[in-house]
Amino acid sequence: MSHLAQPDAAAPLRKLYPRSLDGKVALVIGGAGAIGGATSRMLAAAGATIIVTHLAGDRDTQAAEALIADLGDGHAAYVADVVDTVSLVALRDAIEARFGRLDILINAAGYTKPVPHADLDALTDELIDRMLQVNWRGQFATIRTFAPMLKASGDGLVVSISSIAAFTAVGSSIAYCAAKAGIDVMTKALARVLAPEVRVLAVSPGVVDTEFVPGRGADFNDKVSASTPLKRIGAAEDIAAAITACATMLGYSTGHIIQVDGGRAL
Repeated sequence: MSHLAQPDAAAPLRKLYPRSLDGKVALVIGGAGAIGGATSRMLAAAGATIIVTHLAGDRDTQAAEALIADLGDGHAAYVADVVDTVSLVALRDAIEARFGRLDILINAAGYTKPVPHADLDALTDELIDRMLQVNWRGQFATIRTFAPMLKASGDGLVVSISSIAAFTAVGSSIAYCAAKAGIDVMTKALARVLAPEVRVLAVSPGVVDTEFVPGRGADFNDKVSASTPLKRIGAAEDIAAAITACATMLGYSTGHIIQVDGGRAL
């Protein structure tokens, strides 16, 4: 006859979820963008200390500075470029010196340029290289750079931004679709090798109402909304909420791609 262990009635109940982010330090790569900014605000509201990165241009610098001003004291912004590993290493050193830890890494940097899929000549070698450099190599290089700090936390988390273009093959260009498919594969592979100290997840949006894809306007958004089961396109906050859930609610998940697309991929 087997004997099942009985719960200790005197032991206090442990609140598992939502996980508190108090004392956690979160790095949002590309935090000056719409999704990165929304994510930074939600993670900060959940208790995390936020570090955002941005490119050196005036527009990104002003956006990052405004975000940090909104978040208040204790948060920080740094210049870094995911295609320049030297800048990522310098960022890591700065974070170690100032904060002494890193618990959460959000890969929200990205780049695209619309190219019709049938126009093979328009998808030049240079554009392909740039697309893969920013959207795949850059995300991998960032994880590689910060993996030691995330492992040292003992409860690290990586969330990368993918896209349903990774499996629908419908997106701003064939190269963009391929890069996002690479992120899905990377997520699964790194979830194995970085466990158990670090969980690795990806969030896969459909169409989101941002300025990320040049040339898309109200007509495009209305057309997509009409063909999406939930009858709207995504907002940056929808994606931020999924990322925040990865940190606060999905403590037993790793290696998975979480779709946030209003049912568009159905």
